[in-house]
Amino acid sequence: MAGNDLPGALAGIRVVELASEASAYAGLMLAGMGAEVIVVEPPEGHHSRGFEPFLDDEAGPERSLWWWHYNASKLGVTLDLGEEDDRDRFRSLVGTADVVLESERPGRLADLGIDHDTLRADHPELIWVSLTPFGRTGPRSQEESIDLTVLAAGGPVWSCGYDDHAIPPQRGGGNQGYQTGSVFAVLSAQTALLARDRTGQGQFVDVSLHAAANVTTEFASVQWLVAGEEVQRQTGRHAAVEPTTFTRALSVDDIDVNTGFPPRSARDFAVVVEWMESLGLKDQFEEFFFLEMGTQLEEDLHLSQIGQDPEVTAMFGAAREAVRFIAQNITAHEFFIGAQERGLAVGIIYSPEEVLADPHFQERGFPVEVEHEDLGRSFTYVGAPYIAPKSPYRVRHRAPHIGEHNHLLA
Repeated sequence: MAGNDLPGALAGIRVVELASEASAYAGLMLAGMGAEVIVVEPPEGHHSRGFEPFLDDEAGPERSLWWWHYNASKLGVTLDLGEEDDRDRFRSLVGTADVVLESERPGRLADLGIDHDTLRADHPELIWVSLTPFGRTGPRSQEESIDLTVLAAGGPVWSCGYDDHAIPPQRGGGNQGYQTGSVFAVLSAQTALLARDRTGQGQFVDVSLHAAANVTTEFASVQWLVAGEEVQRQTGRHAAVEPTTFTRALSVDDIDVNTGFPPRSARDFAVVVEWMESLGLKDQFEEFFFLEMGTQLEEDLHLSQIGQDPEVTAMFGAAREAVRFIAQNITAHEFFIGAQERGLAVGIIYSPEEVLADPHFQERGFPVEVEHEDLGRSFTYVGAPYIAPKSPYRVRHRAPHIGEHNHLLA
């Protein structure tokens, strides 16, 4: 990505975004893809500027790291939409846009005379993406929601938590409900742009956060619809109808790793046998005999036979414990590299900040330095989630100050 000055895939597209927690990630992605994203705040700034953490733990509307992250690469203007003059300015700004992105309460913009139905007559080519808790239609369309309740009512939280079901379901951090909805908002905006290229017409896109959350419940919803079965949450594993094997281990350097799915083929058993022998662990592993049995398999172990066929059960259990035993006797990095070299899918359980220090991600240019000329400093940001050399995704500049680009309203 460094040194690539080619325009992004959405270069030449202007997006007007009404500042919001729910849609901020969508605006960030569109900006990263090259669109000119203009985020509209109230005159005092959007309330998310007050979200912790702050630079050097000093609170201030220009020091919120939340605001920095979600609004990087955007331009910023301020408008008081309660005032007619500023509503006129908003209408004029929308007249220059290809896409409007908002997550306002259904009816609010209509009450102000600046909703899609009001503005589309003058701008039939406009794409309007609305991201709300339950969508714009239906009996629950007026209900309020936050990221926690999006994930709870949408279904993902049911699958997240611990083996001990006396402990309530858990919500993961990071506003995953909002971010999931934002991903679908971006996909729908891109699709609408492609449709406009064909028809010349814009459209209104109605994204439901709860629906977006529900379609990301892995197979939980499908399992219920097809078989009438409920999945159960498990500690550090995918939710499943029946309990699955524990896959976490602690390496010799006290780092958590995930041992992946146990070997099932003769080839996989053979590489585990070779690995244990190369580490001098063969004689320390009491079930090594079952690993050697696995090297003679003529076909892969079938999961349906576990618990039914004693030999299959023994081989599967030995394979699972062998990989965990290896992990417990070497460093996390040695375990990961050794498994990858042998074609076994395992992973180190990184904290988010550890990802940025990983040589692989550094080689791909994932951490990027963003200049804050107002502070005389640069800061490390997360960069492109993908590499597209001919239409690069990039973090172009810091988030805007309050009203920094109000000249665009002139």
